[in-house]
Amino acid sequence: MAGARVSPPVVVALALPLLLAVVVAGIAIWARLTTGPDTGPLELSGPAGPQASSAACAAVLGALPAGIPGDTGDLAPREIAPPVPGARAWVAEPEPVVLRCGTGRPAELGPSSPLIVVNGVSWLPLATPPGALATTYAVVDRGVYLELSAPAETGPGPLQAVSDAVVATLPARPVQVR
Repeated sequence: MAGARVSPPVVVALALPLLLAVVVAGIAIWARLTTGPDTGPLELSGPAGPQASSAACAAVLGALPAGIPGDTGDLAPREIAPPVPGARAWVAEPEPVVLRCGTGRPAELGPSSPLIVVNGVSWLPLATPPGALATTYAVVDRGVYLELSAPAETGPGPLQAVSDAVVATLPARPVQVR
């Protein structure tokens, strides 16, 4: 069968699915590159922490800059709707950065808990559920507990900015492990 020719309708029938697959893949890649993070109102799950409306939380939240640093520049504030006392959020990918002040004592906090000190503030990494896109840390050396959830892609900027606001407004105290 050397030199057999394929008819034009057969060539078209074979080429159309391939062309369609290339177009669909191109559209998907273009959409991913141009959509960016969600900037609409964020609905937080769960109630506000027991001390979320405290003067200590008001002081910390008031000391935070509007935009906090991320690896690609400042992260813009994101509206929380309905509003939740003691909470702030910033636009980030793949998940927003969320700060909650006045939360309860972390269950993970114990005598041998590994703490991370950032700008003079002791943070406890909290258990991350499988498949989570953000890591949550809790401030454990102040009069109120705070929790910050941030995706790794934002870098250390959110922890640093919140630590600076905590140092400026809340006195340090020994970590209460029990």
